[in-house]
Amino acid sequence: MEFFKLVEVSTTEKVIQEKLTLGNLEQFCESIFALDENADVCLTGGMWGEFTVRRDPIMGGIRFSMLNCPNALAWTINRERKQEEFVEEIHLFLEDLANGIASYFS
Repeated sequence: MEFFKLVEVSTTEKVIQEKLTLGNLEQFCESIFALDENADVCLTGGMWGEFTVRRDPIMGGIRFSMLNCPNALAWTINRERKQEEFVEEIHLFLEDLANGIASYFS
């Protein structure tokens, strides 16, 4: 499960990747905080309990993933809007993938 929320700020990929870390999550969000100091994977606490969260620098920003969350929660902080053509191609890709998975497991 992945959610996106647009936040209108002026910044760069480099700044996002330098400033948003697992160790300082609670500076940005009261709902989650790091329980240990590992750089890219750490135990966090928050409104849903304790979960292992992984931080991955990606093109344009950062992706956080709750590795042991029963809902497989992930969220992405990304500086770019995507071109409409790319979005349409991703929808086609997902439809193709979904059909292939459904066919394989039928």
